[in-house]
Amino acid sequence: MPDPIDVVPGVRIPAAALEARGVRSGGPGGQNVNKVASKAELFVDLALVEGLDDGARARLLALAEGRRDADGFLRLTAGESRDFHRNLERAREKARALVAKALVVPRKRRATRPTAGAREARLALKKRLAKLKRNRARPRGED
Repeated sequence: MPDPIDVVPGVRIPAAALEARGVRSGGPGGQNVNKVASKAELFVDLALVEGLDDGARARLLALAEGRRDADGFLRLTAGESRDFHRNLERAREKARALVAKALVVPRKRRATRPTAGAREARLALKKRLAKLKRNRARPRGED
């Protein structure tokens, strides 16, 4: 069973929420390509992540929406290295980063209005472009 992942103080992914396995990596690999399972697959039970408030848990579920399997587990893979343990560490880092990203509360968007100068500049640009297009047109009466 993998070790727990500490995200920030007070937030962690317990060992009970993690399941890792090795699978055969795709692509060229030489003689060992069909023998060595170097790609790491990490499954995370998001319901068992400790220390998340309701907002952070909702953000985490939204961030993981496309990566969850039918059972609701977050599925992370890493196969960049030819070493299973390095790939497992990379998958663990992906899980840690995803939970850390869910902890960030997005800033509320405040509605703003364009300034008077910006409105005038926009209208002036529209008039200039309209005049330019009018000048491109075929003169009237020459048919």
